[in-house]
Amino acid sequence: MIIVLFGKPGAGKGTQAPLLAAALGVPTLATGDELRAAIKAGTELGREAKSFMDRGDLVPDAVILGIIKQALAEPRAAKGVLLDGVVRTVPQAEGLAKVAAELGTKVDAVLAFDIDDDEIVRRLASRVMCESCQTPYTGRAPGTACDKCGGTLVRRKDDEPEAIRNRLAVYDRQTRPVLDWYKQHGTKVAVIDAVGSVQDVTARALGVLAG
Repeated sequence: MIIVLFGKPGAGKGTQAPLLAAALGVPTLATGDELRAAIKAGTELGREAKSFMDRGDLVPDAVILGIIKQALAEPRAAKGVLLDGVVRTVPQAEGLAKVAAELGTKVDAVLAFDIDDDEIVRRLASRVMCESCQTPYTGRAPGTACDKCGGTLVRRKDDEPEAIRNRLAVYDRQTRPVLDWYKQHGTKVAVIDAVGSVQDVTARALGVLAG
């Protein structure tokens, strides 16, 4: 069982991923986490990824998909996985399909968390994080103190309203077409209403998977 979590920036994928994973009894594979783990472990692909990152370049899809392939082949993924942040473009979707086929599996479902752009801007603009320990907060004012370490809370530059609008434009241009690709290739695509309490959204997603 391979399930892809999909949606606009701020739609709640990162919040839902651990909840759905716990309910389904499978791990979450997130691109950033797997990259950092491969680099820390000093694997060949990890070293290759680090060479790009050290130069300030984007890590190529082939390297990212190679790392994901290794993760999918591990015992922890035997019962399935949730993929968070892995499929952002059609070439990545095509690459993941090849990787899955080589492992004798496939993407079973895509959960697309749907939310209005104005709500996205409101959500992300209210998000701050500790400058020191990176703990995230919602609804706290920039400049106040972190409860965990006392550091200063700041708003990420890419969470400023203008930056959010740009991120949404990039999503529409590069990422939204992935849904059409999956539909054309017969993969189950379920649109989940992402407005409401965290628990309600989780219940909707699990209901779709059970249906």
